[in-house]
Amino acid sequence: MSGLWFSVSGMGVNGTDSSVEVSGRSGYGSAMSMTMEQIVDEALALPSDARALLADRLVESLDPAEDGHIRRLWIAEASRRRDEVRSGRVQTVAGDEALAQVRRALGR
Repeated sequence: MSGLWFSVSGMGVNGTDSSVEVSGRSGYGSAMSMTMEQIVDEALALPSDARALLADRLVESLDPAEDGHIRRLWIAEASRRRDEVRSGRVQTVAGDEALAQVRRALGR
């Protein structure tokens, strides 16, 4: 897709407004302009296997310099969770039961 450009304002991770507009031309020559919300809506409309592939591609596209920082954050989170279980502050739930609870909560 040639002639594609982005206009970004805000970084919605911390709750701020995250406006992103993608503009350019599709492979069929029609003009294209999408907001971040439209992109999310389109992505969520994909079948689950396509969404998983898209998620993988997006994660792979992140800045490798941030990968170390993100990895350290996940290690800290995993350690915190492990410590909570070991200390008894948190009780574990069997995988099958956890999935059943999620399905009930989602009404499935």
